[in-house]
Amino acid sequence: MTTTNPKRKSFPQFATLYSIIAAIGGFLFGYDTAVISGAIGFIKERFDLHAGMLGWMVSSLIVGAAIGAALSGVLSDTFGRKKILMLSAFLFVVGSIGSAIPNSVTGLIIARIIGGLGVGMASTLSPLYIAEIAPARNRGRLVSIYQFAVVTGIFVTFFINATIAGLGDEAWDIAYGWRWMLGFGIAPGVIYLLLLMLIPETPRWLMKQKQEVRALEVLERMNGKEAAKSDLQEILNLKDNDTASLRELFRPALRIPLLVGVVLAILQQITGINAIMYYAPEIFKQMGAGTDTALSQTVWVGIVNFVFTLIALWLIDKVGRRLLLLIGSISMTICLFIVGYGFHSDTVPGYLILLFILLYVASFAISLGPVVWVMISEIFPTRIRGRATAVASLCLWVADYLVSQTFPSLIEGIGTSATFWMFAVISLLGVIFCAKVVPETKGKSLEQIERLWKSKS
Repeated sequence: MTTTNPKRKSFPQFATLYSIIAAIGGFLFGYDTAVISGAIGFIKERFDLHAGMLGWMVSSLIVGAAIGAALSGVLSDTFGRKKILMLSAFLFVVGSIGSAIPNSVTGLIIARIIGGLGVGMASTLSPLYIAEIAPARNRGRLVSIYQFAVVTGIFVTFFINATIAGLGDEAWDIAYGWRWMLGFGIAPGVIYLLLLMLIPETPRWLMKQKQEVRALEVLERMNGKEAAKSDLQEILNLKDNDTASLRELFRPALRIPLLVGVVLAILQQITGINAIMYYAPEIFKQMGAGTDTALSQTVWVGIVNFVFTLIALWLIDKVGRRLLLLIGSISMTICLFIVGYGFHSDTVPGYLILLFILLYVASFAISLGPVVWVMISEIFPTRIRGRATAVASLCLWVADYLVSQTFPSLIEGIGTSATFWMFAVISLLGVIFCAKVVPETKGKSLEQIERLWKSKS
């Protein structure tokens, strides 16, 4: 068993810097999650969209993201994590430019698919990159920076949306406001692309390419010479020079991590978080809020998400992944049932429904939000990690697509209350899954986690 080297810094500055840069991909994810919630009402009016087309317009980015996530594993295993992260930033910039200029809904959808390719690649590779460079003792916190970047993107974008919407009257917003909202994403995309030039390739990918000298140089820069030698030796002990195929994921030793990764990724989406993130203003309008009030209440969603993700960063390497998942999922289940009842009953005031929506967001932010990204980036062996993480991310984006595409139709078909009760039942199933199947990975190196699965098989 690997022991902690006393010379290892508790929070290496280079590992932190590289993690922050890589995590900006999460900011792009958060921006696209939040920006559509502010623009959706104006786009609906501009192009006169019915519920089905509205859902397709919102979820078109997710189609691109699913494709990007699916491609990211093979591409990053072949060309490296850094190069494909740079490709993701470029695609996001192109998508943002295209989203700001279309005169038809078809042009907007194509641009969102292109931007989605970049978001999907970044969603897979940002946490994977961080997991491969981070020391075991800080890996949970460092990978959680990705989710923190996601909620920061959401938080900032809610303010950007509200500010842009306030620059003119409703007619101006319908004609031009939504274009400025979507086009503003060019700025973080360009910044991300430039900063990615500063980071190195991950040592574990370099080892896969038999570039041991470069791998050692990166490890020394992050952890110091003594710790780097120890890390390199541990990687060597489990080194497999052959690139594994997806078929290996179904071998006995990897069935459990595959199940954990895929189910957690799906649960993160189908428990309803992005129904709120994408459609928050429309939900608040059903509670009687006007357009300006709905946008202001949406800002509170961003604030709560931001604050409780900060709390999760502090807790995840102290409390552990599994306990956070259980606490958060139980609280989410309770809140969703109450929100459903609030929409069902005319006697529940709107401010109480808002309160429990915010409590639900807080519960998600300390559990499924950050923990899922951490676990799917750390539970697979190095030789298959790119492809396996891509599979989990693909499932996540497919689930996100189903929620975003069907939510408007569900609201029209079975009603708001039944929709939230459906999310509550799914969240309850998530509690059972986390209690029965999900292991604790806190404090373990990636190689120790790999040995854990081998012992279980």
